[in-house]
Amino acid sequence: MNEDDEGIRLQKVMAAAGVGSRRVSEDLIAAGRVSVNGEVVTEPGRRVDPTRDVVHVDGLRVQLDDHHLTLVLNKPLGVISAMSDDRGRPTLEPYVEPTGKRLFHVGRLDSDTDGLLLLTNDGELAHRLAHPSYEVSKTYVAEVRGDVARGVSRRLREGVELEDGPARADRFTVLQQRHDASVVQIQLHEGRNRIVRRMLEEVGHPVTRLTRIAMGPIRLGQLRPGQTRPIVSTELGQLMKVVGL
Repeated sequence: MNEDDEGIRLQKVMAAAGVGSRRVSEDLIAAGRVSVNGEVVTEPGRRVDPTRDVVHVDGLRVQLDDHHLTLVLNKPLGVISAMSDDRGRPTLEPYVEPTGKRLFHVGRLDSDTDGLLLLTNDGELAHRLAHPSYEVSKTYVAEVRGDVARGVSRRLREGVELEDGPARADRFTVLQQRHDASVVQIQLHEGRNRIVRRMLEEVGHPVTRLTRIAMGPIRLGQLRPGQTRPIVSTELGQLMKVVGL
């Protein structure tokens, strides 16, 4: 805090967090769309401590602490989900270093899987995203061998038996069939090791390319391999809502 010992005006904190201008923030407060620590606030003069108070707008958490950073990385093929490696393999470190912050990766992607990987220094957010009790969905696009028969979708959604227990897809869609190969999209909330590859192999369609395109409400979009972008404002609020923050 740097205004006084009583805190910073709520509309100023909201504007700094990217909610909107101070005027827009004042209008949101006056409309009863803002809560502080679970209490609806309608007076814009309310003072808050960004390091301690919890602010929601329309039910979505606003990240007030500017020390926190959460990024989407389109992890390239061949890069391992680690910050260092004794064997000299490519790591995440070059993508984190420019931020000047100590970021953690949320979950992991195998070196032969590319796509969306979250990086953050928000420990509580990272813990909840990785914890199985919150069942955060993950969506992949896979190129597989063979023409996918109609019954495969139902089989995956009902569940297949793997060596470490049953696994079930939430959604499964065939996007394209071509020359004894198919492109499919699969969504699930499990995070076991190589779970997508093992599930698809179990139904007779080994994976030849796998890309994660979404995690909860966060999508990869047009981000190119090796590029990052920050998750801010409403998008960050939607991610926090998924894990109860």
